[in-house]
Amino acid sequence: MKRIIIPYNRALKKYAHKLRKNMTYSEVKLWQELRNFGMMQYDFDRQRIIGNYIVDFYCKDLLLAIEVDGITHQFEEVIKKDATRQRVLEEKGVRFLRFNALDVIYDIENVRRAIEHWIIEYEEKNGIPSRVVAKRHKR
Repeated sequence: MKRIIIPYNRALKKYAHKLRKNMTYSEVKLWQELRNFGMMQYDFDRQRIIGNYIVDFYCKDLLLAIEVDGITHQFEEVIKKDATRQRVLEEKGVRFLRFNALDVIYDIENVRRAIEHWIIEYEEKNGIPSRVVAKRHKR
C-alpha cells in the first residue's frame, strides 16, 4: 500500500514548531502513547501540517488525524473553524478521531482502546502497510 503524501504550507513550519514546544498536558499525555511507534507500530507525528492546517497528531500510513479538544473547543467560533478544517482535510482523504482533553487526562486507557479499535477496523478494510508488518515482526 503506497503512502499518500498531502502537500503542506511551508509558511506554517515555525508555528507548528512553536506548538510542539508548547503542548498542553493532555497532548503530552497522548503523545506518550503514540510516540516511538507505540500505537500498534504506526508512526505518528505531532503538530503536523497538512495543507493549510495543523493537526495535533497525524499518521501518514493511516491518513488519520487525532485531535485533543480542550475547553476552547466549546466556543462557537472554534467549533465552526474545527468543522471547516475537518471538512477540508477529509476532502483530501484524512480521517479524524477527536477526544476530549479531560478524557485523555483521566481515562487514557479508553482513549488508547478507541484508537486501537479504529486501527483494527482500518486494517480489516485496507490491509496492513508492509512497513508496519515488518516492525511488528521485529518485536
